[in-house]
Amino acid sequence: MAQFDHLKHLLETLRNLGFWERLFSWKRIAERLVLADRELSSVETLCREQDKKLQLFQTELQWQKQQALSNAARKDELTQDAAQWKEKYFQLQREFDQLQQQHGVLLANERSRQQDHSRALDSLSRIENRVREERRLELEQRNQAAIEKLEQLKATWSAHEQQVKLAIKAICQRHTIDYIDTVPFRGTPDNAISICEEFVVLDAKSPAGDDTSNFPGYLRDQAERALKYAKQPSVKPEIYFIVPATTLATLSQFVYKFADYTVYIISVDALEPVLLNLKKIEEYEFAKELTPEDRNTICSLLGRFAHLSKRRIQVDSFFARQFIQLAYKAEADLPKDILASVIEFEKSEKLNPPQEKRNKAIPLPEIEKDILHIRQEADSRGIIMKEEQLADGLSNLPLYKPEDGS
Repeated sequence: MAQFDHLKHLLETLRNLGFWERLFSWKRIAERLVLADRELSSVETLCREQDKKLQLFQTELQWQKQQALSNAARKDELTQDAAQWKEKYFQLQREFDQLQQQHGVLLANERSRQQDHSRALDSLSRIENRVREERRLELEQRNQAAIEKLEQLKATWSAHEQQVKLAIKAICQRHTIDYIDTVPFRGTPDNAISICEEFVVLDAKSPAGDDTSNFPGYLRDQAERALKYAKQPSVKPEIYFIVPATTLATLSQFVYKFADYTVYIISVDALEPVLLNLKKIEEYEFAKELTPEDRNTICSLLGRFAHLSKRRIQVDSFFARQFIQLAYKAEADLPKDILASVIEFEKSEKLNPPQEKRNKAIPLPEIEKDILHIRQEADSRGIIMKEEQLADGLSNLPLYKPEDGS
């Protein structure tokens, strides 16, 4: 504050100024007044500067105040925002904790679901494997059953030829008919007999499998091929095909007539009456010398034998068809477990027809005795045996087709 020293000295001098000093020292005071005036000018200038500075300071202070107020308001707003954000943060934190808990629960559920899914897949895989194995075993059983059935059929068809041969030999032995083991003409028929120095060809024919739909066509083809026997001069122009009784239901034609020969379709059961009819021809070798009455009697007997043979074929065909339908119905309608038991019992059963072990004819009284015994047993069981009605019914049944003209 050295710049105010002159003003201070001036004021100090004026305060202590005496009378004489006012008279003789005024010049010094004037100098001091000049110096003081200068200082006052500088002071005024300084004051103006200070006023400016003060105004600037006040302005700055006002601005600072406003800024402070603004900052305070901003601070309050920020504080409120901070509180809101803090509350929102806590809310989000709570939601995060809840979501984390839910995530843990869902993760545990997912693990449990995956374990259940894995167990279910394993169980499904085991069930699928078991079903496939059961299906495979079922198919194998069906295939094996079909194979066994085909083998049985093949065995039955292959045994048919041997059965026919044994039956013809037994009938020939029983009725003293010449059975020819080796024929003296071309060809190798299954069986041949000699009647009146002529050879009668009897061939066994059977289907090759279970399907008998093409059996009639096969018989027609074989009947046409039988010309190789019929054209031989020593062979009788009547040729016989012996078929299984079970195939009669599939046949609609039993006689194939050609220009030079005829083929007859018969079953094993009809062999004996047919061979007896043929033997009757041998007994009447000299038929030209017979009287008309004897010829009529012979023709009547042969006609009745032929009629009875054809009726027997017709009846056998009917019952064969009924038995086949019943067998198919049993396989289709019976429960599987019962059908399996039935098949087991069927395999254990064995039917052995009586075999011919004696070398003599069967007397008619013995046959009549057996028939009487059967009739008495049927009557005791309440079975009606009205042979007259049965005969009338068979007589009314047509034996030939209208288009045959027979």
